[in-house]
Amino acid sequence: MYKNILVAIDGSNTSTLALREAINVAKEQSARLRLVHVIDMSPFTTADTGLIDDAKLEEVLFKAGQTIMDEAVGEVQKAGLKVETILPQNLNQRIGTVIVDEAKRWGADLIVIGTHGRRGIQHFVLGSVAEQVSRAATHPVLLIPSRR
Repeated sequence: MYKNILVAIDGSNTSTLALREAINVAKEQSARLRLVHVIDMSPFTTADTGLIDDAKLEEVLFKAGQTIMDEAVGEVQKAGLKVETILPQNLNQRIGTVIVDEAKRWGADLIVIGTHGRRGIQHFVLGSVAEQVSRAATHPVLLIPSRR
C-alpha cells in the first residue's frame, strides 16, 4: 500500500495525466499527495560566477512555478483530496535528482511522473527527467506516458 505519493509536475499535458493518475491511486490507497515543481535555475548558472544575479528572472521563474502549482492544487482539491506542495530551487543538479531527493526527504513510497517521449538526438542531448528519476529512485516510480 502506498501512503505518501510524490507527484512531479511541470505544467505539461503529460504532467496533468500523471497528476490525474496519482489522484486515482491516492483515492484507492487513502494516501497523502505531495506535488513538487522544481524551479530550475541551473541554465542561469555558470562555472565561473555561479548564479547570474538577476532577481527579476528568479521572480519570473518562481511566479510561473507557483501558477503551475496552483492549477495542480485546484485539480487535486476538486477531487476531494488534501495536498501538500513544494517548489525547490535547483542551482546545479539534474532535475531528476532534485525530485528523488525530495521523495526521500518527505518519505514518499511512490513517485508519479509523466514521460515526454523524446526520441533521437533530442533525447540524447536533453535526456529525460522521468528517466533520471527512474534510475535514481530507491522506491517505486509510476511512469505515465503522453497519449498522442
